[in-house]
Amino acid sequence: MSGIASLRSATEEDAGAIRSLTREAYAKWVPIIGREPKPMTADYADAVRKHRIDLLNLDGTLAALIEMIPGADHLLIENVAVAPAFQGRGLGRKLMAHAEQVAVSLGHPEIRLYTNKLFAGNVRLYQRLGYRIDREEEFWGGTTVYMSKPVQG
Repeated sequence: MSGIASLRSATEEDAGAIRSLTREAYAKWVPIIGREPKPMTADYADAVRKHRIDLLNLDGTLAALIEMIPGADHLLIENVAVAPAFQGRGLGRKLMAHAEQVAVSLGHPEIRLYTNKLFAGNVRLYQRLGYRIDREEEFWGGTTVYMSKPVQG
């Protein structure tokens, strides 16, 4: 990753940019699953108030984001999105490592996430990052893969 990177928490004013970046990042999956993935249809004005969304800027441009939901005993990664122009630079991995730091800071021993089984590259990436597959469930005519990873402070 080259350039100057900065990470900050999203505010309500960022909801439109979050929606735009997420729609761009997930557009490649529409032909694969035959519909818009869940993150493309989310209400980010609501999400930015209820969830923790951290924005990664590269050289002053919004390049990627991670949406996290603290649970009672875990941190749920709801969405990781990298703008197409910035994909392949390790930003997603950087945000996943950031989520581990957030989980530890909150005292959570585990991170959870879920993804579509047809997003096979994502499933493999998460496995390389230490996530295990916990279960698979049918959802909207497809299969959701639930994954988790223990973290230590």
